[in-house]
Amino acid sequence: MDVRDWGTFLLPYEQTVEELKVKFKTMRSELKKREEYTPIEFVTGRVKRLSSILEKAKRLNVKMEDLETGIEDIAGIRIMCQFVEDIRRVAEYIRARKDLEVLYEKDYITNYKESGYRSFHMIIRYPVQTALGQKIVLAEIQIRTLAMNFWATIEHSLNYKYRESLPDEMRVRLKTAAEAASILDSEMSSIREEILEAQKTFEENSNTTTQLLKAIHQLYFYHLVNEAIECQERFNAIWQVQDMDAMRELLDHVRELLSNAKKGSQPDGL
Repeated sequence: MDVRDWGTFLLPYEQTVEELKVKFKTMRSELKKREEYTPIEFVTGRVKRLSSILEKAKRLNVKMEDLETGIEDIAGIRIMCQFVEDIRRVAEYIRARKDLEVLYEKDYITNYKESGYRSFHMIIRYPVQTALGQKIVLAEIQIRTLAMNFWATIEHSLNYKYRESLPDEMRVRLKTAAEAASILDSEMSSIREEILEAQKTFEENSNTTTQLLKAIHQLYFYHLVNEAIECQERFNAIWQVQDMDAMRELLDHVRELLSNAKKGSQPDGL
């Protein structure tokens, strides 16, 4: 009977998950600032439940004293992408990192499982700094599209319900659903450029609106109350017709008012 302190045993894995989530979220933010597009949609992580660890150890015939090396996915990170093409790009970024070591990869996209499961897995070694010193932890990174993740989440729930003994009819329907998800990914890839352009335009328009409202609010700090009210009314009218060219012109005008106010000169009216 294993009498280890399981809470203490899982601490390095919990720390690993939290650190890797922060690192990949930071990578997402940096790529977005540098390239205006990031292949990472969002990042999640989890530490495997103790019951799942023990069940997997039994299934793989892993001894309790060998859990740290025999079970590679106690710590798990999941990275979601919009497009299949993004998965390869994210994997390249991970391979290039110096703060972890990729041990091996499992490509379930090119070679998807019989069940229909698709995902790209990377098993890594990660050095985590604990209160007692450095500890090397194995972790699994799964990179998927949103469609792949939706299917895998449902399949996982059903396997849990049926304890991995899915009825044949359910297996067939899940496989059909996996093929449908793959077709969806292919269709999205075929119009990828149009989707990215639409997303870029939306973000630019959103940023312009935010900057304009903040700039109008700043007018009050320079006691340009009449100008602020006039600009707000102009904004309201433009917003109703969604004229982004007029919105950008108004933003330029408000910035000029603010610039003149800072210089102490008399601002021009609309």
